[in-house]
Amino acid sequence: MIALSVNLNKIALIRNSREGNYPNVVAHAQTCIDAGAHGITVHPRPDLRHIRPDDVTNLHHLLEQHPTVEFNIEGNPFAAANERYPGFIALVERHPPQQCTLVPDTESQLTSDHGFDLNESGAQLEPLIKKLRDIGTRVSLFMDPDPQQIRLAASTGADRIELYTGPFAEAYADNPNIDTTKRLFEQHCAAARCATEEGLGINAGHDLNLDNLTLYRQLPGLQEVSIGHALTVDAIAMGLGNAVKYYLDVLDNN
Repeated sequence: MIALSVNLNKIALIRNSREGNYPNVVAHAQTCIDAGAHGITVHPRPDLRHIRPDDVTNLHHLLEQHPTVEFNIEGNPFAAANERYPGFIALVERHPPQQCTLVPDTESQLTSDHGFDLNESGAQLEPLIKKLRDIGTRVSLFMDPDPQQIRLAASTGADRIELYTGPFAEAYADNPNIDTTKRLFEQHCAAARCATEEGLGINAGHDLNLDNLTLYRQLPGLQEVSIGHALTVDAIAMGLGNAVKYYLDVLDNN
């Protein structure tokens, strides 16, 4: 079965719109775990727009009680420290997760919207990847479906890639049957086959939902999806635990 890791950023974003700790991120993580989620994902940023360093600490403690549930911390490996944020790599080292997904986002971006260009950043990433693997963390790189870049990802020492699915999801929402959608999915399939040939595991994420997963789950070798925005929106109508179960059902439907 394809693993589902639930991204809790939107829960934290709602909490941060008011003072206090409501909704409680840790309590919502527990709900996801109780519903069968295979993992919990967070994406702390230096501006603390949603997940904060103390959330990472608290979730780390929660997941120590659930050793079969994966903790995935994603973010920009070059994000520096400020007075409220210890720096991304330092935060991950403080609370080593089972997986760390490195993403080339900046503080000015609303959300992640492209993969790494490893011609530019590969040499800088290699020692950071080694550092993370040395503390027992699996490393995944957020990548566009570009075979040339994926071959470079393998040379950095990364364990997996996470394919950026935003353009595919946008095309699918317009029309799942048009040539553009089919072409984009085949591009992802070619990227996945390349990753497998290079010995890389395959994750995927960004704007995946109950509709487009019916196609995307067919990606060759897909091991894990990370979903937050759509699942949180679905949870408004059906409840968080039920939403997790619906996503699990879609991913398990062969």
